[in-house]
Amino acid sequence: MNSNLFDKCIDLSISEDIGDGDHSSLCCLNPKRMGVAKLTAKDNGVIAGIEVAEKVFAKLDSSLKFTPLLKDGDTIEPGKLIFTVEGSEISILSAERLVLNIMQRMSGIATQTRKYVEAVKGTKTKILDTRKTTPGFRIFEKEAVKIGGGTNHRFGLFDMIMLKDNHIDFAGGIEKAIDSAISYLKENNKNLKIEVETRSIDDVRRVLNHGGVDRVMLDNFTPEQTIEAVKLINGAVEVESSGGITIETIRDYAECGVDFISVGALTHQVKSLDMSLTVEL
Repeated sequence: MNSNLFDKCIDLSISEDIGDGDHSSLCCLNPKRMGVAKLTAKDNGVIAGIEVAEKVFAKLDSSLKFTPLLKDGDTIEPGKLIFTVEGSEISILSAERLVLNIMQRMSGIATQTRKYVEAVKGTKTKILDTRKTTPGFRIFEKEAVKIGGGTNHRFGLFDMIMLKDNHIDFAGGIEKAIDSAISYLKENNKNLKIEVETRSIDDVRRVLNHGGVDRVMLDNFTPEQTIEAVKLINGAVEVESSGGITIETIRDYAECGVDFISVGALTHQVKSLDMSLTVEL
């Protein structure tokens, strides 16, 4: 992950939440008083965001002592102790909600991802995330997918060319869209993979006959159509299934022999994991 972007997102989150100061803590706590707090799980799942939490505490107060008791990707259950943090009580309370917000959402995503990864275990299929993420929080959400055992698709619009239905229709067809993409990359001296969305077996044939792409996306294909497409492609390019695939149906698609299945629900249909940060008195 881009550490510079990580730092920028943490800085923005701190600025958004704390502004010119945590006045609730500043008004009633002794700035010299030290304390200890512990983060405890209240749900079952996969923990994610411990490393981010450590960065948040360090950004707010470098003198805080952060002690992780688990690592990202470990499983948790109610009552499981995740980390402790020692130091200024004001600094700990100022970071509390921000750390909880990040870790609860990241852990929910990691837990959701782990379920999908387990559902296709034993096949060659990798589970991909999508760009259906929370604006400004994408780097954390995609990191959570990795922690859960998934694989990141493109990070944004800049690191891969994906020719979807609207690109193809506006360009005047699959072949014209592919040719335009290839010309654009040459003219701009860029080395990016090209993926093309297909909506029918005929689209798959057209892509294969034309060539010039790295991956074919099978959009809203049935398992039967997916089997036909995989046989037709026969390893010539990577194959990704997408569209309407659920935890109940994902195994059927994986067993068709696709390389990837992209699942928007990893990041946009998630229940955050419950946990609490409590001060030891």
